[in-house]
Amino acid sequence: MSENQNGNRFPFYGPQGRLVLVDSALEAVSRGSTTIGIKTPNFAMIASQIKPTHPLMEPSEKIFPIDFHIGATGAGYIGDILQLIDTLRLESQKHRLTYETPIDVDSLAKHLSSFLHNYTTYAVRPQAASVIIVGEDQTGIQLYQVDPSGTFFRGSGFAIGQASDIALDVITKEYNKDMKLDQAIELGRKAIEKSLGEKPIVETGIVEPGKAFRKIRTDKI
Repeated sequence: MSENQNGNRFPFYGPQGRLVLVDSALEAVSRGSTTIGIKTPNFAMIASQIKPTHPLMEPSEKIFPIDFHIGATGAGYIGDILQLIDTLRLESQKHRLTYETPIDVDSLAKHLSSFLHNYTTYAVRPQAASVIIVGEDQTGIQLYQVDPSGTFFRGSGFAIGQASDIALDVITKEYNKDMKLDQAIELGRKAIEKSLGEKPIVETGIVEPGKAFRKIRTDKI
């Protein structure tokens, strides 16, 4: 048991054995910007919707360089996403200083997984953000998704955020490991557009073998 701000006690687990606070964090993620990741043997890309803001405000950054060879994006509360991005950057820098080599993507994903899992262990509000990480290491091009519970996945296609089930269905149906980079970028834009029912502004990050992580922005037509 734990206590809320009013001193009332509430259970960690719901009737079906689910973590109540994690379920709330996942609900927050489901209301975030539609965000996807696609990987082939030759590249990986991440893309996220830039939600409309006040005309006088600069749009929030959605794609983040972590290291020369790694980038990330997320869906959920932007403050929580930014904290997780800082956590990834710090761990990557510590690895370089300690071992004088770039960190591998699997180790970085596992570190973030442990960081998030600790929030559930000690009854602190979980980070209301899911993160998708792309990068290249000695094992090739990599794509990971890490959720608020600390659960992480490695794969070739992910979708998080608003209407992510629709976006993932589009990616699943049209994914081809032999597709070209421009085809994947278009597929990512299409998946986000289908999930929203409108043409979005999308920011995209790209990883290719031997090249620095970079990002581009596709404005609304």
